[in-house]
Amino acid sequence: MPSLPNSGINMNNANKIQIFVISQQSLFLQALEHAFEGADDIVVLGTIGVNNDVLKAIDNLPPDVALLDIDGQLDNGLDLARKIRQHSPNIGVIILTSNPDDNQLFLAIKAQAVAYLNKEVTGAQLIDTIRRVARGEHPINEALTNRPKVAEHVLQQFQELTSKTETGPFISPLTPREIEILEYIAQGYLNKQIAAELGISEQTIKNHVTSILRKLNANARTEAVVVAIKQGLIKLT
Repeated sequence: MPSLPNSGINMNNANKIQIFVISQQSLFLQALEHAFEGADDIVVLGTIGVNNDVLKAIDNLPPDVALLDIDGQLDNGLDLARKIRQHSPNIGVIILTSNPDDNQLFLAIKAQAVAYLNKEVTGAQLIDTIRRVARGEHPINEALTNRPKVAEHVLQQFQELTSKTETGPFISPLTPREIEILEYIAQGYLNKQIAAELGISEQTIKNHVTSILRKLNANARTEAVVVAIKQGLIKLT
């Protein structure tokens, strides 16, 4: 398995954000090596291609964040992202692509990626995203709040997948508190972070989220965000 210089675990890495890079492209790996030179809080544990050995590799060197390059490996890459999240839910998967589009974004959301980036991002932008993901944020939600057309597309896809057949109003009105919580969710906040912001218990947040999903007829937090955007329940930023 090829690896970037100075990769691996040692005592000095204990407090750093540990990442694993999954890519077929050696030039991309070299670019990442250069990008991380000034990031003293990030360490690359190792790199590997998109193949069947990835899960074993991250078991041996568990990272906080996995960078997954899907260029030339779209289907396999997205399937791998899903497998990583199912196998190790605590690993934040950041998908990188040279050809971002709405359909890929939707597939990345389905695969439970926490971020979806164009490979043309600057090193500083990538490092910032890695740090946010390591804090438990989900920057992928910003693609929905900042791009209404994408939200419309994703909502349509979700509706086709879930095949909702219920009659009556599509949504029930949310309380002001539920709308406030949904706005935090749209910004990528986790339940624990929302609880800290609002000064209430995490269990209360969980109860509100359950109510939000029920009222919006949504199966997941991301779908609830999309529905809320379409219905004008939360503001775009």
